[in-house]
This record gives sequence, structure tokens and C-alpha cells, in this order.
Amino acid sequence: MAGAGPTMLLREENGCCSRRQSSSSTGDSDREREDSPAARARQQLEALLNKTMRIRMTDGRTLVGCFLCTDRDCNVILGSAQEFLKPSDSFSAGEPRVLGLAMVPGHHIVSIEVQRESLAGPPYL
Repeated sequence: MAGAGPTMLLREENGCCSRRQSSSSTGDSDREREDSPAARARQQLEALLNKTMRIRMTDGRTLVGCFLCTDRDCNVILGSAQEFLKPSDSFSAGEPRVLGLAMVPGHHIVSIEVQRESLAGPPYL
């Protein structure tokens, strides 16, 4: 279709959602099809926005904070983040260190847990 501007498409790659430029348009300009895997992945990520997450990292640290965004490299931004050191550290004593806004590199993430909405049952999924 000549004259149509580029659109942003989502693509799931290695377990994370990413955007890529497309020079062709399929008619519904800046929106992907509602039933496509990319649209479902985007909806799942959007449902997690502003939810409390616990991220375990490769070095044993755990970060807990509010999920704000992610990018194509699977980096995660947490707001109001707190860092918990691995239990083997003698000085940690379970006290969190307040970080505030934190960026967690995607290649350092081991697992992500999302806090449940209700108080019945375990606090994380």
C-alpha cells in the first residue's frame, strides 16, 4: 500500500516482547490484530503494569518493586524497588536496601514472581 506510514509491530522473542518497525501496513495502521500472539503478549504485559514483582537475579540478590516497563532486551524497570541480599551474606540480616527506581538487565534475571491481588493464599504467583 503506497503512502502508508510505518507501523510498530510486537514480536515475542526468547520469552520477552519486543517492537520492530514495519514499512508496510495491513490496513489497521498502528494496531496489531486483536487475536494475534503479539497482541496477546502485549495485553499480558499491560496487565502486569504497576503490579508488585519479585525478581531473582543470577548473583543471588532479589529485587521487589512495582513493574513500570520493559524493553526489547528484556530489561525491567522497577519503581520503589528494594534489594534483598542472598541469605548467605552475614551482614544482610533480612533488612532490605531501598533503591527507588531500578533497572534490572534482562540477562541477569533468573525468575519473576508477581504478587497476587487477594490476600488469600500465597503472596506471589
